[in-house]
Amino acid sequence: MAVAGILVTIAITVALSFPFSCSYDLDPLQDFCVAVTDTVAAAFVNGKVCKNPKLVTPEDFHASGFHIPGNTMNSLGFAANVADVNRIPGLNTLGLTVVRVDIEPNGVVPPHTHPRATEIIVLLEGTLYAGFVTSNPNDNTKNRLFAKILKAGDVFVFPIGLVHFQRNVGNTKAMVIVAFNSQNPGVISVANSVFGTQPHISPEVLTKSFQLDRKVIDYLQSKF
Repeated sequence: MAVAGILVTIAITVALSFPFSCSYDLDPLQDFCVAVTDTVAAAFVNGKVCKNPKLVTPEDFHASGFHIPGNTMNSLGFAANVADVNRIPGLNTLGLTVVRVDIEPNGVVPPHTHPRATEIIVLLEGTLYAGFVTSNPNDNTKNRLFAKILKAGDVFVFPIGLVHFQRNVGNTKAMVIVAFNSQNPGVISVANSVFGTQPHISPEVLTKSFQLDRKVIDYLQSKF
């Protein structure tokens, strides 16, 4: 017991001596920091270089076109209209991205993750089956699916970094407004990241990992 007490004391002392915090987009240190276009940036930074405040205009905080449905005539049946820092330079340092997503009946936003942001969705039209999967720690909660059938007006959250998806299970188009707590959330599509790399991941790795025949792996890689 005495040893345990000493270890606890040491742990507390170390924690107090070396405070730390986990953060993604930093808190702004000024009213705004409008991004400079990459092609004219004079330095590489974690984010965007700030425009001279004297040169900032209202257009730096504005985007239009969110009322226009996206073109969903593709193999997945969905379209995303993204308003991030690349479209609205005034979002630089503010930790926010907004997206309009249109999904055809039976269309799907395939399993993917956002490495730098939590996502919250508001379903405005249609019916969606949406969910995410937990990570796989060594306990009985690994790879647990959390999913719901969403109706218009419902809100759902996908925690940062977790694989998630959406599918239109209704008979009409679905329209979703999405918000991220990052100006650049990133996206990693599971299928593309595994089967669509350039160059391809060695088929021997994938046949062993997925317990699939080599012909199936070759076919999947050809699709992506």
